[in-house]
Amino acid sequence: MASLLNASRPAVFCPGCSHDRVLHALDQALTGMGYTGKDVAIVTDIGCSGLFDTFFNTHAFHGLHGRALTYATGIKLARPDLKVIVTMGDGGLGIGGAHVLSTCRRNIDLTLLVLNNFNYGMTGGQCSSTTPQDAVVGSGFLNKLEKPIDICQVAGAAGAGQVSRASTYQKDLVARLQTAITFEGFSLVDIWGICPGRYTRRNKLTPKSIEQSQTQLPALTDFQALNARMEYGKAYREQAAKLSQPPDPVRIKVTCQAPRTGRTEVVILGSAGQRIITAGELLCLAGASAGCHATQKNDYPITVMKGHSVSEVILADTTIEYTGIEDPSVVIALAPEGVNRRQKMLAALSSDSVVIKAAGLELPPSDAVVVEVDFKAHKIRSQDWTLAALAVMARKTQALTMDMLTAALKLRFKKAVYDTAMAITQKIVAC
Repeated sequence: MASLLNASRPAVFCPGCSHDRVLHALDQALTGMGYTGKDVAIVTDIGCSGLFDTFFNTHAFHGLHGRALTYATGIKLARPDLKVIVTMGDGGLGIGGAHVLSTCRRNIDLTLLVLNNFNYGMTGGQCSSTTPQDAVVGSGFLNKLEKPIDICQVAGAAGAGQVSRASTYQKDLVARLQTAITFEGFSLVDIWGICPGRYTRRNKLTPKSIEQSQTQLPALTDFQALNARMEYGKAYREQAAKLSQPPDPVRIKVTCQAPRTGRTEVVILGSAGQRIITAGELLCLAGASAGCHATQKNDYPITVMKGHSVSEVILADTTIEYTGIEDPSVVIALAPEGVNRRQKMLAALSSDSVVIKAAGLELPPSDAVVVEVDFKAHKIRSQDWTLAALAVMARKTQALTMDMLTAALKLRFKKAVYDTAMAITQKIVAC
């Protein structure tokens, strides 16, 4: 079969670079197994090994350093028919170590070729996770402080189904690659090679010394027998087939008439526990019940139960392409935590904006129309202020109607909660 190498983009590596030998060995392995470019996806990240995707006429994906296995996993799950090959240097191996472990544990049908030349060859010859402690590299003494990783032992311990180590210069490299590619599950080949551009300028390394070093390492456990199990994608599809089909998304019928055309922007400012996010959701449901497009963006701290809570909602009768809000139509201000979060926005409000605020809450001066509501005087609990404010909004502005709010409450809550919510809104409307 014809070569899969890209004739219009010939490989460019430093003279003597081991990557060039691996490139041609992989091409021979794939063509020898009868694969065409449509059968294979080459996934890479950054570094000299990251050039492989451009040198092959196959499906290809080039991603961030250390993240190649994450992309490859998605590709394989979406297209189980493809033979997915990942090339990664020892730099990407160290940076993406957690992703390597996760892929080993899953046993997904990928083949990872670690092009191991013991340094970051593209960026200056710094130490990597596999650099020997006695090597001289561009990052000074750092490698002397760390024990180099044996990725074969690590991968096997993490659950990889097929693990092997090879030299770029051994005669059976093509066959070793074919064995890994044929394996149904996650296979890894740690391929040692020479980086003449960086590493061997300061360190003596030859094909013979690589062979000698590898023979001195402990023999690899039979990880294929130890970690034998069904391939992840196959097992996933088998288990997923047993599950009942999820229901279709709820379709919101248009039952109301929006009070205005165009785009309405609403910002709700409060604190944790005031149901700010729920109020934003209700606004979106209200808009949908009137046939509007709706977006919601929320802002709250990691503490969740304390601090600010902000929800930004846009309703529009056309597609919403930009979700940023700079001059909102309506602002609901209920607590100082949220107000402090949007001081600049509040100070810049125009005379076209309406602010519905809790009594006693201080706001920066602006040109907006301010509607003050004494929720405490109406004996409304703090967690219900947002709902009451929405009722005020429906009564005082042209952004929402009571029909829309009622429709949203019906969509969002069961009868008991709906009845309680309606009682709160009616109390405000009657004022």
